Amino acid sequence: MLAGPRVFTRSNPPRFLRDGDIQRLFNSLNLDTPSGVRTHAMVLLAYTLGLRPIEISQITLDDVSFEKGELILPQRKTNNPVILPVPENTIKAVAAYVLNVRPKTAHRELFLTCHAPYSPIGSHHVSLHISEAMKKAGLASSPYSLRHTYARNLLMMGRSIYEIKEMMGHKNIESTQRYLYIDTELMRKVLLNETI
Repeated sequence: MLAGPRVFTRSNPPRFLRDGDIQRLFNSLNLDTPSGVRTHAMVLLAYTLGLRPIEISQITLDDVSFEKGELILPQRKTNNPVILPVPENTIKAVAAYVLNVRPKTAHRELFLTCHAPYSPIGSHHVSLHISEAMKKAGLASSPYSLRHTYARNLLMMGRSIYEIKEMMGHKNIESTQRYLYIDTELMRKVLLNETI
């Protein structure tokens, strides 16, 4: 039996970043400014947890447990609350932002504007800051490329599509399938014992 070509709802298949791209992205981030420290934390949340820009913009100080290294997302697209383990480098980046550059205000949202009057930033601004960081690194990618990369990394670690579905916060498996596609590098490694 022959399988036909994969059909995507968009004209282009999902894009993910390769290891060299990720390295370039993080090397290009400027940690000498409040905005740079904030962007670094946002990029790590998108890359290591696969969070959508809207989810990043909705995180509050109450959602982050620095002691446990956990992030509570009270509502995802599925309307189900979830507790995610946060990698050490990501929790440290968030802590550096909160302790060193986050303005002292009554707002409970994690990410705020860097200039007075301080206010929470929306998903559009999260996307904008991540996109600018990617452009600075010479990457023609969108913030969702980090989400696709997260899904691909889970697949490379041997996670099942059902586990990936839960980690991505999808309601149905079809949504998860759009994030996963044949990776030539992985296929050659598995089938031909080759590396590219």
